[in-house]
Amino acid sequence: MTTDTTSCIKKCRGRPKVFDREVALDKAMTLFWQHGYEATSLSDLVEATGAKAPTLYAEFVNKEGLFRAVLDRYIERFSTQHEAQLFCKEKSVEQALRDYFTAIATCFTSKETPGGCFIINTSTALAASSAEIAQTIKARHTLREQTLQKFLSERQAAGEIPADKPVCQLAEFLSCILQGMSVSARDGASLEKLLQITDTTLKLWPQIIKS
Repeated sequence: MTTDTTSCIKKCRGRPKVFDREVALDKAMTLFWQHGYEATSLSDLVEATGAKAPTLYAEFVNKEGLFRAVLDRYIERFSTQHEAQLFCKEKSVEQALRDYFTAIATCFTSKETPGGCFIINTSTALAASSAEIAQTIKARHTLREQTLQKFLSERQAAGEIPADKPVCQLAEFLSCILQGMSVSARDGASLEKLLQITDTTLKLWPQIIKS
């Protein structure tokens, strides 16, 4: 019995750890979010994820592949949930925007993640050699503006925004506000501060869409 038990313990101890892709992506996300793409090395990622370099190479090919997977993970975990606040027809335009901005502001200032927006943070200080990554980040950043434009277009079609207002310009304006909020959060602004910016923006909304 003792021999069997000892043998079992040895076998169990010898089993390799199972690679948890989602956990690894979340840990890598925090690192990229905090330091940016360029400043995060593969050795940093190995240490943060607890996975060995060959495992990361087998799963993601290289650092760029890991980053692209992290970007998809970020959109899955955060962006999709934020966008859900917009597309609720029972809400007024102002309430939908307030809920959307509040959800994003909460993410930007969360203690569980670095300050600001992951996409904006990682887009800074990219070298010329990272042109493909820069293009990927730019495309994903543009999606937020496109989402706002889609939301505004739907509300314009419903008669809640004057027909002569260019929704593309409204979306650009709102996107710029969000970008500024990200920078402020990165610099340490509190949730309350970002909500004040949201409140000011929405107080101006009736004048912004006025014909």
